[in-house]
Amino acid sequence: MPKVDARDCPITGASPRALEHFECALAAFQLARGDPLAHLCDAIADAPEFAMARIAEAYLRLGGRDPGGVDGASHILGDITPGRLNSRERGHFAALAAAVAGEYEAASGLLASVLREHPRDALALQVAHSFDYVRGDAHALRIRVEAVLPAWSAEIPGYHAVLAMHAFGLEECGEYGRAEEVALHALELEPRNVRAHHAVAHVLEMQGRSQEGERWMRSRASHWADEGPMTLHHWWHLALFQLEAEGGQRALETYDQRIGPGADAISDLIDASALLWRLHLRGMDLAGRWRSLAGRWAPHAGDAYCAFSDLHAMMAFAGAQRWDLAQVLLAAQSRRILQGGSNSDMTRLVGLPACRALQAFGRGDYATAEDLLSRLPLLAHRVGGSQAQRDVLDLTCTAARHRAARRPSRERLRAA
Repeated sequence: MPKVDARDCPITGASPRALEHFECALAAFQLARGDPLAHLCDAIADAPEFAMARIAEAYLRLGGRDPGGVDGASHILGDITPGRLNSRERGHFAALAAAVAGEYEAASGLLASVLREHPRDALALQVAHSFDYVRGDAHALRIRVEAVLPAWSAEIPGYHAVLAMHAFGLEECGEYGRAEEVALHALELEPRNVRAHHAVAHVLEMQGRSQEGERWMRSRASHWADEGPMTLHHWWHLALFQLEAEGGQRALETYDQRIGPGADAISDLIDASALLWRLHLRGMDLAGRWRSLAGRWAPHAGDAYCAFSDLHAMMAFAGAQRWDLAQVLLAAQSRRILQGGSNSDMTRLVGLPACRALQAFGRGDYATAEDLLSRLPLLAHRVGGSQAQRDVLDLTCTAARHRAARRPSRERLRAA
């Protein structure tokens, strides 16, 4: 029975064949390609006591922003016997338990402890990186990877993935030149690394290099435009470049052809809302599209599981003028605040006031929308997502300010 994985991290319960399946799953997760869960299921079928395969499966089911994954991860957690785990696996078990409870800050800290002992624990690093992203912690996105980089080299499997994470952390901290350089190095090592490609797209977006960004996306479409967990998100990036370089119509065509039809998972619904809302701010008529999107968000109106998701659900409800669903969402957020936990705090500080602002904007109450958005606390970035995604709140505040300023003059003209 193998004692360590391909990076010399200790494991228990694995057969040689199960470990092969696990490594395939990890590689797919790092690349954001294929179906890592299928490989993990094969690993567990071959070695039911393979603890890290079970833990990895739970992390993946918990990933995304869908509360439905919590039940699956919780069930797996209950099937694992902590007493049979080695110290590294117990660290993962504790982090997983914290994440299932919605305590992502605690989970991130526990994974940091694992990485101090095992800096080449690729799963711990990739999962912690995703938790940092969900929490909007740009500083952690960068320094977590930098802390373990000395333990890695090009000879270690998955080094390209570590570079891709480093590039994204650098980009989120505003170090665009270094971020692009590191991401391109990752792509030299592994051209199929979708996450490295994604980091470059963010750099180009944040630097306003829209035409170059569109060329970048199209020149590398063969690497990202297949069926993968980030495919629709990359179409979103292409649409943003089109919006800035060519105007709303091209971006809307991409929505109709590539984004709207396939948006079912919450992460995809977020991208659909984010693009339509930007087009809405430009005054485009999107009524039918909003109705369709609001219908797909409707089952999640009462979740209040993730403040970042709530914002995008409210965009769809406001765009479709589904005030009934908007009220369900606001009521659910109010209940969430009373429950405690990390998302409760973020809902109270950012999610609820921002959703009220979006509702006000949708109703044409631009002064209220601007007031609520302009008073969001400095930690509003901790609602999660990337700089490029959170930019929609600034865009909405600016649009609300301009529309509120124009409204009095129109009202005086009507009175005259």
